[in-house]
Amino acid sequence: MSWYSTDTLSKAEANEIAGELDRFGKLYGVKVTKPVTEFDEATGQRVPTGERRDAHVWHCSLSLAPDHEPLGDDRWGQIAREFVEAMGFDGPSADGAVCQWAAVHHGETKNGGDHIHLVVNLVTSDGTVADVRNDYRRASAACAAIEERHGLEVVDGRHQGRSARPETYTETEAAGVGQMTYTARLAMTVRAVAAASSNEAEFVRMAREEGLWVRPRFAAGGQEHVTGYAVADRPAHGQTAVWRSGGKLGRDLSLSRLRMAWGEGSRPEDALDEWRAAWRGQPLPGQRRGAQLDDETLRQMWGDLARVNEQLAKVDPENGPVWSHVAGQAAGVLGAWSLRTENRPGELARASDALARSAQTQRRTVKGTPSKLTGYRSAARVAMALGAGMDSRTAQVIILRQLVHTLRTMSQARSQVTRGRVERRENERIADALKRVQAQLPAAPPSLGVGKPPAKHLPLDPALPRTVQQTSTTTKETAAERGIER
Repeated sequence: MSWYSTDTLSKAEANEIAGELDRFGKLYGVKVTKPVTEFDEATGQRVPTGERRDAHVWHCSLSLAPDHEPLGDDRWGQIAREFVEAMGFDGPSADGAVCQWAAVHHGETKNGGDHIHLVVNLVTSDGTVADVRNDYRRASAACAAIEERHGLEVVDGRHQGRSARPETYTETEAAGVGQMTYTARLAMTVRAVAAASSNEAEFVRMAREEGLWVRPRFAAGGQEHVTGYAVADRPAHGQTAVWRSGGKLGRDLSLSRLRMAWGEGSRPEDALDEWRAAWRGQPLPGQRRGAQLDDETLRQMWGDLARVNEQLAKVDPENGPVWSHVAGQAAGVLGAWSLRTENRPGELARASDALARSAQTQRRTVKGTPSKLTGYRSAARVAMALGAGMDSRTAQVIILRQLVHTLRTMSQARSQVTRGRVERRENERIADALKRVQAQLPAAPPSLGVGKPPAKHLPLDPALPRTVQQTSTTTKETAAERGIER
C-alpha cells in the first residue's frame, strides 16, 4: 500500500514511517544487536572489538538493468511484497510473526537503473526476532523467482550458481581503462601457481618464488592448523603492502577450494613448515632451476590437454561446478604463460582474466568438483618452471593451440546457457580472447594435428625434433612480422 504520493518525503512523513517501523520493538522492548568487528592486519581476519551495535534493521535495494524501462509504483509495490514474503518477513511464510517493512521508490541509480530500497525491522509482531541466516542465498533465490515471474533480465550466474568477481571503483579507476587491476593481476599469479602446484607445500613455496608475500591464517590456539591465507605483491620501498585473502581474489582460490582441487594426495600438515617459513619471512633455500623442454615433455603436455578437451566436449553446459573447475584451471595455465612470456599483462593475461571471471561461484564451497579434468597441471608446471632466458616459443605454440580449442569449446557451451548482461559480456571477452590469442599463433606443421579434432595421443612422429625446430623458427618470424612483443 502506498502511503504517500509526493515525489519527495517530508521530514514529518519520514518520521511517521520510522515510528511505524519501530512499533513492535517499542511494544515488546526488544533490542537487536551484533558485535562490532574490525580488520586485524596481523591475522588477516575481522576480530571483535568488545562493543555491540544496533542490528534491528535489515536493508537491501532491488535494481533493474540500466537499459530496462522504469517500473511504476504499483509494479514495484507488487515486487516488494513478493520479495519480503519470499524472505519470510511477511505473508504466509512468516507463520504469523510478521515484520514491519517499507519500500521506497528511489528512481534511477548512478548507472541509470530504476530501483527501490527495502527496510525491514527484524522485531516481529510476536516479539521474536526474524531469522536472517543465509539471507544472501535466500535473497538470490527470491530475486530469481521474481525475474522469471515478471519477465525481468536475469542477473548474471543466478541460475548456474555463478557470481561475478567484484572489483572496487577506486581500484578500477587506478588501473585505467582496459587494464587489469592490482587484484586481478595478483589473482592471475596466484591462480597460475595453484594450477602448477600438485600439493599445498608446493603452492606456498612457488608463490614465494614468484615474489609474493604469503601470510597464513592459523586456527586459534597455535600454529598447528592453517585455515586460510593472504598474499600481497612486494611493495616498493616505503610503501605498505596491500593484502588480499585467497577467497577475495576468487572463490576458486580460497584454501578450502584449492585443497579440494589438490585432492587426497596433498596433506595440510605436510605444508606447515612452508607456511611457518612464510609467516616468519625466512629466505627460500636455493634457487629454482629452469625446466628442460625435451620432446617427451612436449608430447606429454599435448596429450594431457587433448584428453581434457575431449572430456570437456562431453560436459553438460549447465553443470556449473565442472565449468568453474575447468575455467579456473585453464585460466591458471594462460596466466602462467603470461607471466613467463609477456613483459606486461597482454593478450594471454586478458584471456586468463576472462576465464577466471567465469570460474567464480556464488557458494564458497562447491560439491562434485571433477578430479579427472586435471590435465592442465603439466602445462602450467612447465611454464612456471621455465628459467630466465630459456626459449619457450615451441612449447607456447603447442600448448596455446590446445588452449584455443578449450576457449572455443567453453565459448560455444556458455553461449547456450548465458542469460545475464554481465555473463554475455564475459562470454564476449572469452570469444575476443580466443581471436586475439589465435591471431598470435603461427601456422603449425601437419604432424602436430592442429586444425583437426584433438587426438587421444600425440602421434609418435620420428620427425618431431625437426618439426619442433621448424615451429620455433616460424614463431620467431611471425612474431617479427606482426610486431608481437615477446
